Amino acid sequence: MYDAIVIGAGPSGSSMALALCGQGRAVAIIERSEFPRRKVCGEFMSAVNLELLDRLGAGAAIRAKAGPEVRRVALFASGPGIDAGMPRAAGDAFGRALGRDVLDGILLDAARNAGADVFQPCRAVKIISDGENATVRISGKDDERVLVAPVVIAAHGSWEQGKLPTNLPKSSAPHDLFGFKAHFKGASLARDLMPLLVFPGGYGGMVWTDQDRMSLSCCIRRDVLARLREQSGALSAGQAVHAHIVASCPGAGSAIGSAALDGEWLAAGPIRPGIRPRFADDIFRVGNIAGESHPIIAEGISMALQSGWLLATELARFDRWDREARVAAGSRYSKAWNRQFATRIRTAAVLARIAVLPQSAAAMRAFVSWFPESLAIGARLSGKTKALPVLR
Repeated sequence: MYDAIVIGAGPSGSSMALALCGQGRAVAIIERSEFPRRKVCGEFMSAVNLELLDRLGAGAAIRAKAGPEVRRVALFASGPGIDAGMPRAAGDAFGRALGRDVLDGILLDAARNAGADVFQPCRAVKIISDGENATVRISGKDDERVLVAPVVIAAHGSWEQGKLPTNLPKSSAPHDLFGFKAHFKGASLARDLMPLLVFPGGYGGMVWTDQDRMSLSCCIRRDVLARLREQSGALSAGQAVHAHIVASCPGAGSAIGSAALDGEWLAAGPIRPGIRPRFADDIFRVGNIAGESHPIIAEGISMALQSGWLLATELARFDRWDREARVAAGSRYSKAWNRQFATRIRTAAVLARIAVLPQSAAAMRAFVSWFPESLAIGARLSGKTKALPVLR
């Protein structure tokens, strides 16, 4: 018997568990993967999240591992790169990046040390609620168990497949965007720079992360990817995307042209941007299962961490989490979530639609050449300096 069961131990799930343990709640975390794990992710954390991680007790460990401060943003499109200053945030002035194979482990260890019970590798296979408590059946390598709690929190992400009420249905369309990520050693990108990459059929970003690795993450349309693979013959999907970026985006090609891959390309998706229910079927949602922005604004980890904090804060208003309290907390959390994230999701949708248009690279470069400060404005609109609300 627990106070809360969290399904998923990524940044949203582990930070959520950390916050609840800090309230003295009994928490179980269910995670299907063994750690360390590599994930398709941009890996950048804006500065406001470092302050949040300090509140959760994980800030020092993450600062000790993270890459250099990102002080400039840039556009790498059809010609030479154009850069501008990254807007400063209160507290830690600039954000930093950390590989998901490192970040996820730090946060999960912190949650475990704070008192959370971790079931890993285990998969949640069924959730049944009687109105007072929920029963979550989990399946591990060698056994099955049943966990019970009044609060269930889905933090398993939008790509997770299964039969839970929170799993998204499969769908397929030519304009779907698939995500790719790779780490490089020996890249020539300036260490304080985070460029937006725009290339035919997709967009991406690069940033220095931990262990002297540079992370490149990107999205590309399903139909463009199919055409690239057909043209490239024996190349894998990741290799075809790599060659496409180098050939069509000079700034990116210069940065990674002579760099060595550190591991293989990862692929996932398709991504499902948009705003979804944050509380439904008596289950709370945090992270990108609650709502997802196009990765073009590099705010995925920020939204994951902050959504967990927002929900934990609303749940803290109630001593007993009965049905009435859960509904009230769900309503308040949904409103707070919208205030914090809706603008950046809409901003990302507009930018992503523009970025994948056939002539977008040249057009975006022409505009940014004329108005370089638009890069800093875009960073502000994406939420990189937006602090968490002062909660009353």
